[in-house]
Amino acid sequence: MAKRPKKSERVRAGIVGAGVGSVHAHGYSKLPNVEIAAICDIDAARAEALAARYGVRSIYTDYEAMLAEAKLDAVSVCTPNALHAPVAIAALNAGCHVLCEKPLSVNAEEGGKIVEAARKSAGKFMIGMNNRFRGDTQVLKKYIEDGELGEIYYARCGWIRRNGIPGFGSWFTRKEMSGGGPLIDIGVHALDVTLYLMGNPKPTSVFGATYAKFGPYGRGQGQWGAPVKGGAFDVEDLACAQIRFQNGASLVLEASWAQHCAGERLYSEVYGDKGGATLEPLRVYTEAHGRPADITPAYPNIGGHEAEIAHFIECIVENKPPIATADQALDVMKILDGIYRSAETGQSVSLA
Repeated sequence: MAKRPKKSERVRAGIVGAGVGSVHAHGYSKLPNVEIAAICDIDAARAEALAARYGVRSIYTDYEAMLAEAKLDAVSVCTPNALHAPVAIAALNAGCHVLCEKPLSVNAEEGGKIVEAARKSAGKFMIGMNNRFRGDTQVLKKYIEDGELGEIYYARCGWIRRNGIPGFGSWFTRKEMSGGGPLIDIGVHALDVTLYLMGNPKPTSVFGATYAKFGPYGRGQGQWGAPVKGGAFDVEDLACAQIRFQNGASLVLEASWAQHCAGERLYSEVYGDKGGATLEPLRVYTEAHGRPADITPAYPNIGGHEAEIAHFIECIVENKPPIATADQALDVMKILDGIYRSAETGQSVSLA
């Protein structure tokens, strides 16, 4: 059974994956009630380097050994997407609370296995959707919850890059390891934060398209991730879709690693019958005294990653449900699966 440490005890956290795991280590290091007890990575040198930075003694190259020996309360799963399910399920079965990096898995079927394990476990499971926790997101969410925008019936969102293919030839660009390209890598962030603002409505259908106009020809490489010489590129470099929901709302999504655009942009826009709003920059568009009124709310400068880690630990210590749940993450995976199926068939796909 998952342990809920007393408020006087430090939460013993382990990290699987020392790449993105470095962000989690930084977040944990800021919390006085957390001890980074172990770090695991198949690359021993990388695990040792991260451990040295935060004074961690226990280093592993096998996550099962770490779970068996390190006496952990919580685990961050920061592996390539294809390993999210086996690592997260093993950690839940070992009695640990789990924070899993996005996306939930490579597809909804694998993601469903995590959700089932989370339901059977006494541990907390949280998906790492850091954009929900930003200061501007939280302020806009409050506007929406207070009814300032009315009924949200339409939204647009996306994350687009001009030249931003990560780790060319690495696991990022291999479908068997990643599950897809920019749609599942960065588009998932824009999609999730927008669904969160909309109140997480249930998706009913999607119509989507994918393109690979840069990657297969060695163009569009970015700075993130180490390229692998001779590695494969068998995913999309641009995806777009329209999503419809049970409550009648609709959302337009786009995601790209490479396209001839002005530059990188992450955006989320929501539109209601009383007002509309955008993130990056945060603006609220409404009416006052019968005239259009644009509002620029002040918001705290809260970084999403650190706030996400702090929330995860708070949920463990205070026995609270996390903001970003397994069921919500599975709905996102169903949408992504539907977009990929629609792109293959050229037809709308039902998710009902």
